[in-house]
Amino acid sequence: MLRRNRNSLDHKVCGDVTKLSKRLPTDCTAFLAEVKDRIHSTQYEALKSANKKMVVLYWDISNLVVERQTNAEQLAADTRQEFSGVSGYSRRNVFYMREFYLAYCDLPKVQPLVAQIG
Repeated sequence: MLRRNRNSLDHKVCGDVTKLSKRLPTDCTAFLAEVKDRIHSTQYEALKSANKKMVVLYWDISNLVVERQTNAEQLAADTRQEFSGVSGYSRRNVFYMREFYLAYCDLPKVQPLVAQIG
């Protein structure tokens, strides 16, 4: 991997950019810190959003498994075959989804909370 001196990288990034706009801070370090903060913040928000969607999906899958009395082992095998590069749908995980649903489906606060997450 090609490594560059941090100062030369800062200069390359800020040197061209600062010519484009007078609104950019003159302190390149502050500019880079702001860009990094925005990237990290957006990555974190995307991760939270994806996690929320997965909770709702797992709740829905477990609801279907219980309602249809589906064999968790067969569902896991079929799901792994269809989505070969995706993890999280092993026999054990499908069983855990089912057990989680059974443990909390009758609690009046859980279903609205899952709906609010999504």
